[in-house]
Amino acid sequence: MLFTLSLKAQNKQILYDFNEIPQSLSVNPGVESDFKWYAGVPLLSGISGYAGFNAISINDIFANDGVDINVKFRARALDVLTPKDEFSTTIQMEYLNGGFRSENPNIFYSFGGYLELDNISYWPQDYAYLLFDGNADQLGRSYDLGDLKVRGSLINVFHFGINKIIDRNLTIGARAKLYSAIADYSSSTNNGHLRNVEGQNNTIASNLNADLLLRTSGFQALDDANDSETLGNEIISRALLGGDLGLGLDFGFTYHLSERTTVTGSLLDVGFIYHSSDPKSYSLKGNTTVEGIEIDILNNFANLDRDFWQDLVDEIEAELPFETDTKSYISFRPTKLYASLRNDFGEPFGNGGSQSCDCTAGSSGGGELRTKYRNSIGGQLYIINRPRGPQMALTGFYTRRIGNILALKGTYTVDKFSYTNVGLGMNLQAGPVNLYMMADNLLSYNNIAASNYASFQFGVNIISWGRKK
Repeated sequence: MLFTLSLKAQNKQILYDFNEIPQSLSVNPGVESDFKWYAGVPLLSGISGYAGFNAISINDIFANDGVDINVKFRARALDVLTPKDEFSTTIQMEYLNGGFRSENPNIFYSFGGYLELDNISYWPQDYAYLLFDGNADQLGRSYDLGDLKVRGSLINVFHFGINKIIDRNLTIGARAKLYSAIADYSSSTNNGHLRNVEGQNNTIASNLNADLLLRTSGFQALDDANDSETLGNEIISRALLGGDLGLGLDFGFTYHLSERTTVTGSLLDVGFIYHSSDPKSYSLKGNTTVEGIEIDILNNFANLDRDFWQDLVDEIEAELPFETDTKSYISFRPTKLYASLRNDFGEPFGNGGSQSCDCTAGSSGGGELRTKYRNSIGGQLYIINRPRGPQMALTGFYTRRIGNILALKGTYTVDKFSYTNVGLGMNLQAGPVNLYMMADNLLSYNNIAASNYASFQFGVNIISWGRKK
């Protein structure tokens, strides 16, 4: 049995290399494990959510501090945020999760499925200035249309993994993923500008040079289903291979450089989705210069009741056409890279030591058991591919094991969201019952509204090792 409730960021730095916990396979298919099998309760094996805002918090704008909200918005958002600052959310729900060891004890299989909603948008700096201030008194200023970058998707993922012990020092793993996209949108290749220049027939002329593109898939089908009151059926159908399909791979390894020094790494979501079932794209491309509505009273005296505004709109659309099409397109998954270097020290235990359960936490199952140590210290690297380039996080960690009953892992992480991210994880093993709790960004818990993000995770597993050690 497995129950998990969590609120966490995409960077699962506490869970990574915490190999006493079966879920560590999800972030490194090549993690060392000694389980014979484990299983998750359908729909309850993993529920997670995350919202992150770097450079600003909810409290910065909405705090009851007596300052006018328009003043706070300009001082704390408009004049501070840049196009590299992001707003992102991720929600994930597992409905199937399990694993079992093969007749060959060196091979362990894992499988499952989960729904994932992932969205990221960058601060559209020049769009915000344009909406907040307008462009009436901005002669010579150029507004960058490339500031608009957004991407999001709702997908169902089926996965199957193999974890294999090569020898006493090396364990490798791989996992295949089949994506079934329910909905997708992306607008991340925009270019162009809006610039005010001196006009010939007016004080100011506005030059608009645009190359904007929004790609979507699934929204029309969902909208039609909503109108016909079959939205639930449509979502299920698209999730169960009736949507846009794609393939992905995860890879991972654990290698012992020496008896006490270990290096690990994993590469997740190397994959793509081909959007062909319900694609629709919107584009705005061209160049035009407008000096506003021009009325020649002498020449148009008899036609002063004509729609001059519509004439202006028609003129702009002729030079800058808004078009739609239904061409298929490919989207790539946000690939993630993990790596760690760990040094074990202190009193050895596990192989031949005192046991309080039929397990050796984190040992290499199937073959000769490797000696485990009370303490581990090391560093981790995390990189994720994003529309404005890779994002990186560095983590230092310390793990303390108290027999085979209790393991504690503390982390300190530096990334674009925080320089004071302290996390703590606890794993409790009472025979086959496995209880773990993890919390991230602990220093922000006294005022969540002032935090850039917060996370929490809890889990209970029933694990079988199948034999006494």
